[in-house]
Formats: sequence, C-alpha cells, structure tokens
Amino acid sequence: MGDWLSNANDALCLKLVRATRDTGVLTEDERSLVEEFHPTFTYPIFGEKETIYGYADLKISLFFASGSLSMFLNVASTAKLPSKTADDVEGTLYKFIPPNYSKSAESFQDTVEKEAATFRPLGEKIHTYVRRATGHGKGKSKEASPISEDDPDAVVFEVYHSTWDTPGFREYHRRMQIFILLYIEGGSYIQEDEEKWEFTVLYERRRSHSPNDNPDSPPTHTYHFAGYSSLYPFWCWPDKVRLRLSQFVILPPYQHAGHGSALYNAIYQFSLGRDDVVELTVEDPSETFEDLRDRNDMKRLISLESFMQEGKAGKFGPPVDKAWRQFHRLIEMLLLRELDSSSKQAQKAFRIQVKERLYRFNYEILAQLEKEERLEKLEETFQNVRTDYQRILATVK
Repeated sequence: MGDWLSNANDALCLKLVRATRDTGVLTEDERSLVEEFHPTFTYPIFGEKETIYGYADLKISLFFASGSLSMFLNVASTAKLPSKTADDVEGTLYKFIPPNYSKSAESFQDTVEKEAATFRPLGEKIHTYVRRATGHGKGKSKEASPISEDDPDAVVFEVYHSTWDTPGFREYHRRMQIFILLYIEGGSYIQEDEEKWEFTVLYERRRSHSPNDNPDSPPTHTYHFAGYSSLYPFWCWPDKVRLRLSQFVILPPYQHAGHGSALYNAIYQFSLGRDDVVELTVEDPSETFEDLRDRNDMKRLISLESFMQEGKAGKFGPPVDKAWRQFHRLIEMLLLRELDSSSKQAQKAFRIQVKERLYRFNYEILAQLEKEERLEKLEETFQNVRTDYQRILATVK
C-alpha cells in the first residue's frame, strides 16, 4: 500500500495477556497463547476497504486481560499526517469497545495481575473437559493418554451458560463482543434490549503455581477466555422453544485444537438436556462452521448403534413431517459411507436421491432453466456435493 495507507487487518494487533506468574508456567509449545494475533475482518470498524489513512508503520495494540477481558489500547506509528487529514483510529475504535480501557501499559499490567487472581467465570458451568498441557509428557502416547483434573499437567476447559440476567454479564459481553466483528463475516452486535439471548462461554482453567508455592497449600486456578457462542430461543407451539445458534467464535490462539468441536458438542448436550428445547438450529453457518457441525453430527449418528442398524436395513430417513436440510445431508453422507461402490444400481439410487433433494431445495432457480441446462446444473451440483461429502467423511473416524 502507499506510504500513508495501512492495511487495518495487519495494523490491528490483538493479544490475550496473562499475569506474569501464569505466563511463566507455559511450556514452549504453549507460547502462542500469549503471542499477538490479527483479525480476519476489520471492515465493520474501518470500512469496506479495510484501510487506515495517514500513518507510517501503523500498529494498533488492542490487548485484553486473558480472563476478565479488561482492555488496553495504544496507537503507534513512525510518522503521522496532520490530525485533520489522518483517520482517527482511537475515535473509530471507541465506538465499538467499552470506554474504560487503559492507555497505560504499566497500569494495564497491574490490572492484569490483580484480576487474574480474582476473576471467575460468570453463569452456570455446563460442561468440562481436560487436556494435557502441550509439551508435557514424553511422546505422543503420553500426550494422548487420559488425564484427570487434579494431574499437575492438566489443563481444564469449562463451558458456562449465561443470560442477560446473570450478574455482571452485560458488562462482560460488551468486552467480548468485538471478536464477533473481527472473526465472523457479516457479524454484528446484538441488541441488549432483546432479553431472550443466551450465551455459552469457553474458558481455559489453569493451575496457577510457582516454585515458591507451599506444596501443602490447595492449588489456585486462573481462567482464560477462549471463545463463545450466542443462542436465541424462538417460541415453538405450544410451550417449547427452538434454540438457534447465532454466533460462534473461537479465538486464534485456541483454534485447530478441537475446542470448537468441544464447545459445539457442549451446546448440543446442554440443549438435549433441556425439557423446553425441541430443536437446535444454526443461523446462516459459514463453510468452516458447517464443516465442524457436519463432522460432529456425523460422529454422533455413527455412534448410535440402533440408528445405524436401522439404516443398514434400509430405513435411513428423516421424520416424514420434517424437511430438515441438515438431517438430509447427514443421511446422504451416511448412505455414501455405506454405499457399495461396485453396485451400479446402488450408485444410481444414491444419485437420484441427492438430485431430488437438490432440485427441491433450488426449485425456484432451476425451474427457470431449460431442461438440458437444468440437468447439467443438477449433475454438476451433485458431483460437487459428492466430493464435499467424501472430504468430510475422510475426517470422521
């Protein structure tokens, strides 16, 4: 870009800052948890072109206390045009974050140290899972072996459910909601006056210790924000709700480690255990989230022995009074998984079934095409769908 034009995605540096003591216990493999990372999108904040004008070597540091999400903001550059010409970076960000952020690095670090000892997750804990700290143990077999919560090498992850009525959660949500703008394409802030919203927040719970600790003292723990999801309940006659998963984000330091699947499955089990929820749906999922959802839903269906036995007996199919696109897709994947590749009849039956669904789903568009073009489009779409199913099935063990 030009000398005075900066890419906002590159200029904006995010960081989850831990207390000095908590940073010190991280292994070399875990250092990425406290390193800077960048947003995927900044157009909701800095405009469609995602550029900032008027600065040379611009760096915007937007740091968060890793648990409480208290903020630090600093705008630095090696040169700047007159203020009337240059974009007002801080003034622009001010519209999207709570006003009580710190501009002093020293003051912010003091806040981090204090709040690390006092911050606790808000709401009701609904799920827990345990991982071994990356880099602890010798060899993959040790790292993959089961581990208990009280093991010194254990890193515990906890999911908490909150609503607007949870004490302190509105204020906390105002700090974490900016991640929706930065990592979800088309993401936007939700309205606090819509009282029905529910939230599930994922935290890392880490044993806090140092060589000077008394071994006889009970262990203390600190909590670190990893991601969250927002849910909205829609009324379903006569007295139930359909729970819609609206927003879902796992922060980059925690991505590609199975935490997205863990949070999604926690939400699924939480919904399944509620008497008032009849269905869990997803609002306009991204391709990445749709893959995550497909993989986990497939594993869930495959693990249901009675369901799989019925399927192998030729009874795969959704309830006749439902037109669930996701369920249809999963059934098609299961059929492809069990399909006899040597049977032309089975291959043809599968192709017809998938094309019939695709035609119904895209009827308004396909009905406008000439027959020959319509058949070509259906065949092209079928081949793409089949290839995508095979890609997903390859990831499901």
